[in-house]
Amino acid sequence: MRTPERLGRVPSSSLPESVRCGPSFRRSWGAALPWERVGPPRRGAPCGEKEAWLGPPPPSGKVGAILFRVASGVQAQPRPLLPAPEKWADSEDPEDPASLSFLGAMQPPGNSRLNLEPREDLRRRLWRLIETNRVMIFSKSYCPYSTKVKELFTDLGVECNILELDLVDDGPRVQELLLEITSQRTVPNIFVNKIHMGGCDKTIQAHQSGLLQRLLQDDSATYDYDLIVIGGGSGGLACSKEAAVLGKKVMVLDFVKPSPLGTSWGLGGTCVNVGCIPKKLMHQAALLGQALKDSRKFGWEYEEQVKHNWETMTEGIQNHIGSLNWGYRVALREKSVTYANSYGEFVEHHKIKATNRKGQETFHTAGKFVIATGERPRYLGIPGDKEYCITSDDLFSLPYCPGKTLVVGASYVALECAGFLAGIGLNVTVMVRSVLLRGFDQEIAEKIGAYMELEGVKFLRRYVPVKIQQLEEGTPGRLKVVARSTEGSETVEEEYNTVLLAIGRDSCTRKIGLEKIGVKINEKTGKIPVNDEEQTNVPYVYAIGDVLENKLELTPVAIQAGKLLARRLFGGRLEKCDYINVPTTVFTPLEYGCCGLSEEKAMELYKKDNIEVYHTFFWPLEWTVAGRENNTCFGKIICNKRDNNRVIGFHVLGPNAGEVTQGFAAAMKCGLTKQLLDDTIGIHPTCGEIFTTMEITKSSGLSITEKGC
Repeated sequence: MRTPERLGRVPSSSLPESVRCGPSFRRSWGAALPWERVGPPRRGAPCGEKEAWLGPPPPSGKVGAILFRVASGVQAQPRPLLPAPEKWADSEDPEDPASLSFLGAMQPPGNSRLNLEPREDLRRRLWRLIETNRVMIFSKSYCPYSTKVKELFTDLGVECNILELDLVDDGPRVQELLLEITSQRTVPNIFVNKIHMGGCDKTIQAHQSGLLQRLLQDDSATYDYDLIVIGGGSGGLACSKEAAVLGKKVMVLDFVKPSPLGTSWGLGGTCVNVGCIPKKLMHQAALLGQALKDSRKFGWEYEEQVKHNWETMTEGIQNHIGSLNWGYRVALREKSVTYANSYGEFVEHHKIKATNRKGQETFHTAGKFVIATGERPRYLGIPGDKEYCITSDDLFSLPYCPGKTLVVGASYVALECAGFLAGIGLNVTVMVRSVLLRGFDQEIAEKIGAYMELEGVKFLRRYVPVKIQQLEEGTPGRLKVVARSTEGSETVEEEYNTVLLAIGRDSCTRKIGLEKIGVKINEKTGKIPVNDEEQTNVPYVYAIGDVLENKLELTPVAIQAGKLLARRLFGGRLEKCDYINVPTTVFTPLEYGCCGLSEEKAMELYKKDNIEVYHTFFWPLEWTVAGRENNTCFGKIICNKRDNNRVIGFHVLGPNAGEVTQGFAAAMKCGLTKQLLDDTIGIHPTCGEIFTTMEITKSSGLSITEKGC
């Protein structure tokens, strides 16, 4: 007689009918069978010994049996066939994937060890299963889609490890953790070589495209890198550095195609080189000009005529940007991230071509890829636009003062640029096709426009350019712009020294070979749809930043998403990027900070009767002596009356709006309500204190005109 320590095969005739048929297995045996091992039948089985399976037998000619091992003389104690057959199923080795004790596999009902195991320990063990098995399938024994996937792997002759969630005492708890890990609610939930494939349909599609076979053949050790990031902007750099800190081999590819006027820049992406950083610095130059005017009222006397020098400003800004570019390269080197100033393009699954400025090509492979290629300014598609116009790609390093400038567009980029150009003394006109700051609160947007007009910016509304003609070369030259009304056939002509286009941006996704590996993009916008873990439809390809569909195009968002993505991929973490209640600021002459919903969006989501809007004008103390306009700065909050007057929208128009907004954004993350604001004591005298004393609602119809400090 065999000893209980030795596990053997059981003849199917000795198994109860419930085991051979499957549906009442738990009811008859009183135990959970968590593991299957699908693969070719063992050779040399004793005559008369047959394989037993849970559920109907596999189709003729197919092998998909669940094999049991039982101890001799132990009634009704089925054991799954495990990778290490000599181990008892109740082994206490916590790191052994063959040990099933952590799943409570053989425990009597009501005594499952899984019930007692801390959530984080269970999650770690699930990851262990995923990482130590070539193919890991989380399944349910009665699910036809699970059966279909098992048959696929059987046909391929691939051995799978399968966990039947309906046969585990705490299967729902396991499935809940899988939802957190994969964002997939259904079974089968399939991993191949640690890569999440998805469910039945995605796995079959991967098989049809050849991706599944490639994943089955490849092992992470065969790739050149664990991760390749395409794009060296804020998000891409954050992701790559975080992955390197977690011990992974990482490569960053970054290449800037020159603008039509030949402008290019270094490592760091749009924000550092042609976006947030130089924009804020030029905005500061304009604020200093205003401060000079105010200073006379505060007693400052100066005889020298004050004027602005464009070349001095741009030289200082570009020197600062250059130091940042160098710092990013040093940071990558210190973290052992390979950096290549090359253009990345997929050539096949897991393989990318990198082309440098000299046209030299190299090829690299990786287990995972992150697309962080960002966006570039859009052109009008009219005669003369690319030949004679500039964009934000060119403005911040322009070697000469732009002179009389036409800004085409009404985005935040357009209004910010128009604002600081006017602030340093230039003649500026903004040509607007429809509304200002589409997507932002429109009441605030119109107040921004009104203030800019007071500061000398001209607005040409409901017009679009149809032709740009060069009248004279120079630095700057002279251009004639022909524009047509959007409300009729009327046209206007005007001469400018510079035309700045700020009509939107296009995602850099169409020429990087995504179609060769099957990554889907929005054909109209070029944006990439992803799930809530930034994963594309191709399991090993992820995307972050401005290329994402229906996500905020903000640098801090890309940085946060990049860091958290790396931690999930390589650090076993679960945290996902929260795209809700993200604060931002528009650096127009009168700064606009906001967090949460615009008034229009709040009414759309919650209906007008369910929201309350509190608002007020305010007069910054610094503006009083200087004699600057009263009843110009403005604040409002939008509250959900059906949720304890929770603040769902925060808006401030005034000096240092970004600094004010940042603190209130943190409070909104914590569930800020109107009562909490009322209970907060303000700091006097500041702009931010107005939010602790707001009393007037829009619905009341009372005046919000400010009468004192």
